[in-house]
Amino acid sequence: MNKQLKEKIKESVASVLPITFIVLLLSVTLVPLEAGVMVLFIIGAILLIVGMGFFTLGVDMSMIPMGDGIGVKMSSAKHRITPVILCFVLGIIVTIAEPDLQVLANQIPSIPNRTLILVVALGVGMFLMLAYLRILLQIRLSILLVICYTIVFILAAFSSNEFIPAAFDSGGVTTGPITVPFIMAFGIGLSTLRSDKDSSNDSFGLLALCSVGPILAVLLLGMFYRPEMTNTETVPIVVSNTVEAARAFRFEFPVYLKEISIALLPIVIIFAIFQIISQRYRKKRILKIIVGFMLTFIGLVLFLTGVNVGFMPAGELLGEKLAQGNTKFLLIPIGMIVGYFIVSAEPAVHVLKTQVEEISNGMISQKAIGNSLSIGVAVSVGLSMFRLLSGIHIMWLLIPGYAIALILSFFVPPIYTGVAFDSGGVASGPMTATFLLPFAMGACKSLGGNLMVEAFGTVAMVAMTPLITIQILGFHAEHKAKLERRRLKRKLDKMEDVIWYFED
Repeated sequence: MNKQLKEKIKESVASVLPITFIVLLLSVTLVPLEAGVMVLFIIGAILLIVGMGFFTLGVDMSMIPMGDGIGVKMSSAKHRITPVILCFVLGIIVTIAEPDLQVLANQIPSIPNRTLILVVALGVGMFLMLAYLRILLQIRLSILLVICYTIVFILAAFSSNEFIPAAFDSGGVTTGPITVPFIMAFGIGLSTLRSDKDSSNDSFGLLALCSVGPILAVLLLGMFYRPEMTNTETVPIVVSNTVEAARAFRFEFPVYLKEISIALLPIVIIFAIFQIISQRYRKKRILKIIVGFMLTFIGLVLFLTGVNVGFMPAGELLGEKLAQGNTKFLLIPIGMIVGYFIVSAEPAVHVLKTQVEEISNGMISQKAIGNSLSIGVAVSVGLSMFRLLSGIHIMWLLIPGYAIALILSFFVPPIYTGVAFDSGGVASGPMTATFLLPFAMGACKSLGGNLMVEAFGTVAMVAMTPLITIQILGFHAEHKAKLERRRLKRKLDKMEDVIWYFED
């Protein structure tokens, strides 16, 4: 256990250190930040590292075996209606438990938080049912995605401009640190009992479809709710010394303790009911899962306290000060650098990379996925900053972006399409919601823009670009494999010619 935890924390240090160094460097060069903000940021970085270490270890011990076990049990059910209903219920519960959704709900005017969260959860529940039926009926993911996103963009054409960015953002934030490990393991479990050649491909794609549900739900909601205000105001945490910084963390810590307790409780109850009915796990395994839940709980509390208290004020101030005067055009390159490194600090990204490498039998390496995600997020943040500076509407970027992604899905191996569309939701996790989004909001304020129209949509951009970069990775891998097969064929043909020569 100690060895595993040390290894996880070591990985966390490697993930968080680059973005910490970038912020520190900016604070002593281009963007001087107040000492209190920097103290909050450094303490937040420490909490981030420790929290991510506990979280990733806890997920390996609890959420993944639990999701996998439920998926395996459902795939062997005699009556198909029961798994369909369970998918709907599970989708709702894990979405309500997602902390990232709370962050977004607090920012959208005119809609009560509970209403928004419930509508988004219903969207995820409906599309988790659809994802299960897709695996059952062996429908190609790319075809289903084309249909779903066609409906999305048709609805967007009739929606309020102020709802479109928030709708696409909701698709990204719902697949966060709680949802990702559970649903990914659930998908692997569902496809485990299938022995056909496409079973591994169908392990992925559940998150992809679950990201569509919230977009449709919020767009539909926007037809009934009209925002009465165009801007949202954030109240930054202001401290002037280390004592006040410690007090800020001490004040916020119980808030996230309560939030994560409420979030994880339904999942613990699901596990208890599942174990009572199925008797799947032995006592030793149950004890390990319980310890895993505790580690996941501790990790999420530390992580979310760190990013919300430490990273959010720093992100907003960086964006606000960079957007002032002659430095505003540096928003694009600096945003791209920050985006490149910050995605590796997303806790769910580590879960995705491990699962993909295992299911693909090493065909898709963790390094390849990590590099593709980093490049994709760097491009997305650069485009978001360009959008802030130019005032271009987000649909001018989303429509061609998704069109490219969907076209690519017909030219790459299906497993890459599933991984790519899953990774879009994974990349847009708590680090995006609490650092990149505040960064964009701070810049938008300085530039005098509309937060709802111009700053929101940053999460949506982060969720979109990995769809393209990872499928390009798949296209390259497939092209390389074809060349290798041709080379081997030519070599075999030459060997056959030699054999025939000697036989003659």
